[in-house]
Amino acid sequence: MSLNELSEKVGLTLSNLSILKTGKAKAVRFSTLEAICEVLECQPGDILEFVE
Repeated sequence: MSLNELSEKVGLTLSNLSILKTGKAKAVRFSTLEAICEVLECQPGDILEFVE
């Protein structure tokens, strides 16, 4: 799925989705994470990673 398609389905701008994708976001709202997971049919742990 392209970023354009994902941004439309999730309801985020392409630039905000790109910030999340590149790891430059300082935070993510639970509602945004939930919307992404619904579209991608995954769990938050599938797309998040803890790095010290």
